[in-house]
Amino acid sequence: MPHRRPVTVNSGRNPFEVGMLLASVGVGSVLAVTGHLPRSAGEVMPIPVQTVWLTLLICGGAIALAGIWWPGRLETGLRVEQAGVAMLGGGSGMYAVALIAVAGAQGIAAAGFVGAVALAGCWRALQILLDLRRVARAREVAPVPVLVEEDAGGRS
Repeated sequence: MPHRRPVTVNSGRNPFEVGMLLASVGVGSVLAVTGHLPRSAGEVMPIPVQTVWLTLLICGGAIALAGIWWPGRLETGLRVEQAGVAMLGGGSGMYAVALIAVAGAQGIAAAGFVGAVALAGCWRALQILLDLRRVARAREVAPVPVLVEEDAGGRS
């Protein structure tokens, strides 16, 4: 059998992504427990929407972290991470819209940063989708090593 190039998968185990996910869980939890929501969220989001927003922040971060350190099959861990970062992207996007709705042009800086988190979450979800497709295609043809970027042995 000819030697095949390994498929490389981008890992979510980088300090920036992990830090953002931990912040999402921590900040969302503090907001939920204390009930001290930002003015923009309180003014624009009805209570059921606030609940959805906080759920997306807390659960999205926690689910993505679970996927990053998933002990089992690589594809399962990636799908779990993908669900979490997509949730975080949605929750961050909700808050970015709320900031602009309340603060207008004065909220551009904050909304820009929060919007970047939303975009990054969606981008990572797309990146995982593409990685999963490459792994599936490679495994259909023949057994091929799967390398996770900083873990040369991979979670195959």
